Amino acid sequence: MSAAHANSLTTDDLVVLSKSGIGDDAIIAKVKNSDTHMNLSVDQMLALKAQGVSGPVIASLMAEARPAAPVFSMDSPDPNVNHPAGVYLLDEPSAKLVRIDAVVTNQAKTGGIIGYALTGGIASMSVKAAIQNQSAKTHSVTRRPAFYFFFDESNAANGAVQATWAAGTAATVTSPGEFTLVRLIQKSGRRQARVGSVNLAGAKTGVMDSDRLAFDYTLVRPGVFRVVPTTELTPGEYGFIYSVAGGGAGGAVTARIFDFAV
Repeated sequence: MSAAHANSLTTDDLVVLSKSGIGDDAIIAKVKNSDTHMNLSVDQMLALKAQGVSGPVIASLMAEARPAAPVFSMDSPDPNVNHPAGVYLLDEPSAKLVRIDAVVTNQAKTGGIIGYALTGGIASMSVKAAIQNQSAKTHSVTRRPAFYFFFDESNAANGAVQATWAAGTAATVTSPGEFTLVRLIQKSGRRQARVGSVNLAGAKTGVMDSDRLAFDYTLVRPGVFRVVPTTELTPGEYGFIYSVAGGGAGGAVTARIFDFAV
């Protein structure tokens, strides 16, 4: 008889432990901790019983082996390898993936106030979401970087359901098509993204069409997409935005931005 794992207990080990008088509880705990699992026949069960191994210990041997915890990589460039859900930049010098953490802002800045006032609200006043720091932590050395988006579905088979995307109306985001790529404006030690406008017609929340940068994406496997800008990006600050909420001249604007620099 053999165990399923190299470090598992053998039947001889169990006989020795049973005869030592250590007790069933201790032996069963050892069986569980070592992930020992055996598909015993009737004759094997009777043989163990005859050698002093108790029924509860024999039953613990035949319990289903615990599923191995899913193994995740934070930097493997292979999209078929499990990664925690999120957005990753393919760093060409190292040939590894670099995870980009989302920056969340709820601070609104306004622009074009003078024009808005002089025209009585005919001219639009822009609403901008501001994020800290002059530059992103993640930098690309190429002007047409490649990204990988790992959604919760990519790890569904492992039961690793995560809440990476659970924010506002984007709680069920499953595709890069629900993101917007924009260039961020550097100003006064911060970066800004235009996420709304206000004029006589009312207020709009969301990235303006004129600010959107095109990108292509392809499905690698369920829940995993490769994303590449359609054209080269000029040096500067950029970000993939999703979950924009709020707006208005005096209202707070919440935006989640996966920022990077070129």
